[in-house]
Amino acid sequence: MKKTNDFAWYLSSFLTKYLPGEKNLSINTIAAYRDSFKIFLLFCETKKGIYPDKVTISTLPRELVIEYLDWLEKERGCSTITRNQRLSSIHGFLRYIQKESPENLYELQRILGISSKKTPKTIVSYLTEEELKILFLQPDTKTKQGRRDLVLLTLMYDSAARVQEIADLKVKNVRLSSPAVITLHGKGDKTRQVPILGKTKELLTSYMEVHKKYNWGVAPGEAPLFFNQRHQPLSRWGISYILDKYVSSAQKDIHFSIDFPITPHVLRNQN
Repeated sequence: MKKTNDFAWYLSSFLTKYLPGEKNLSINTIAAYRDSFKIFLLFCETKKGIYPDKVTISTLPRELVIEYLDWLEKERGCSTITRNQRLSSIHGFLRYIQKESPENLYELQRILGISSKKTPKTIVSYLTEEELKILFLQPDTKTKQGRRDLVLLTLMYDSAARVQEIADLKVKNVRLSSPAVITLHGKGDKTRQVPILGKTKELLTSYMEVHKKYNWGVAPGEAPLFFNQRHQPLSRWGISYILDKYVSSAQKDIHFSIDFPITPHVLRNQN
């Protein structure tokens, strides 16, 4: 298979063995690599007439990759950041295969020499203290869902956790005895402990007292910390939806005057 379609063989090995095995990357990071190559193969087929089963290592000249990057920006309207991310995926793949394909090393090195475009420094958006208070007042704490959502928003802000780290939290990852901490599992299966203090600890303590009353059908520690009506873990999309809902509600307050999108990333950059 390597001889007739070396690109397909190497790409399959890269995505299914190298990234999860040797690099120990997360499912989401591997999915980002996969999506990058789906778009690249779409370009090859629709713009260059090269079908996926005909792509080989030798059909990857530097000029083709540069055309692809230009296409991303000009025809798909991708940002410079997205362009650089797609290039980074290609570079990562080529570094993986260059030792295995010495006959193509010269062209591979030429592609690896393509530089990322410079991007302007991003200005991080912030909510004022007053705007944060307004946002945290939106959940209706008279309801179970509202209490969950307040704990969710407060914990995202206070811990500076990534949205996937919040989605992955289980009961066993929370320790409320002194010193109270949550254990977050980040990229590359790296873990870190974040202190939980003050109001956040109080909210989390009350929330978990109610949480204990549910019949999960699994060991108590394995139950998801944040869950939907079907008692399934909240997804990244679900958490973003919850935040969007309360941002829309907060915008009815004249003192909540923001002119930028509020995402989970904005909350974690408040600290």
